[in-house]
Amino acid sequence: MKRFQEEIHRFGIKTRILNKVKSAVGPKYQSRINQELEAYKDNTNVHDLPDIFHYVSNKYWRPKFQALEIRGINEFYSDKIYSVWERGKKRVAVCSVGAGNCDVEVEIAEDVRQRGADFIFTCIDINADMLERGKRLAKQKEIEQCFVFSETDINYWKVAPGSFDIFIANQSLHHFVELEILFDKIILGLKDNGYFLTMDMIGRNGHMRWPEALKIVHQIWSFLPDKYKYNHQLKRFEEIYENWDCSSEGFEGIRAQDILPLLIDKFDFELFLAFGNLVDVFIDRGFGHNYQRDSEQDRTIIDLIATLDECLIENGVIKPCHMVASLQKKGTRQKTGSRTKCFKHLTPKYCLRELKAEETTK
Repeated sequence: MKRFQEEIHRFGIKTRILNKVKSAVGPKYQSRINQELEAYKDNTNVHDLPDIFHYVSNKYWRPKFQALEIRGINEFYSDKIYSVWERGKKRVAVCSVGAGNCDVEVEIAEDVRQRGADFIFTCIDINADMLERGKRLAKQKEIEQCFVFSETDINYWKVAPGSFDIFIANQSLHHFVELEILFDKIILGLKDNGYFLTMDMIGRNGHMRWPEALKIVHQIWSFLPDKYKYNHQLKRFEEIYENWDCSSEGFEGIRAQDILPLLIDKFDFELFLAFGNLVDVFIDRGFGHNYQRDSEQDRTIIDLIATLDECLIENGVIKPCHMVASLQKKGTRQKTGSRTKCFKHLTPKYCLRELKAEETTK
């Protein structure tokens, strides 16, 4: 299963409009843009995660995918493209926003092409270097004729009404500042019977833990041996787990907590799957490398945390931080009389974590 959390910034801007952006959204935004462009200029491997992460994703998350007949992340996208093509037997217009290196998009395209469907993929991103790698990859796979690559800022992107059958945002939404603008443009560009497909983060901004989850993480932390407390990302030992805000620089998780409420407000959900909260802390890039998949002790610790995580999410004590969703224009589901496919009782509204009056946006 493909990775669930990417550190790649996936939305676009052209060098020739940098000054416009600077005047429109301010110097802080400009500084973040520069940081992102520099950070990912030479980043060719954005799916690199600890082995213990894949242990959890396969043991605890994959069965949820299977329950909703999702074969995998790439297949979630390619199966929908193929079904749209099969229904109409015409070229399917697909747009991926925040496509980055386009490696996921190329793999999706290969799968769809092998099944005989006709399609055209438009890939949008800020980073010219990453898009160039996407072009080279598509050419290497001999499917460059199926792609259009566009280096652009979504804030200035002009999309023609009803121009796409499918929009894809794969781990890119939590990098967007102007989510409202993005969603409105997707609605404008989407055909009436089209789909918006996404897998993304829906937890607290900066991928922090909300207080109710942080309290439990700290309790678990207090029982752990020191060997599990080294942060490989920040190169430091953490006697007490620090609820680090990774959106303090760049755009990682910049508005993660706003994604789900905005989607609920602006779209209908055809399918929704949510999962994962506490266990993220222990299996992701920061601390995940401290756990070895072939160690019975390490697996036992992670199994206990993952089981607790699932129990607390299903009982509403904490809210999930990951989402997979297939969405349509508002009102579409009412016309067809169809219900949203969910795992158990975990509907979008059930999984929504409301901001409390005493809490700041962070």
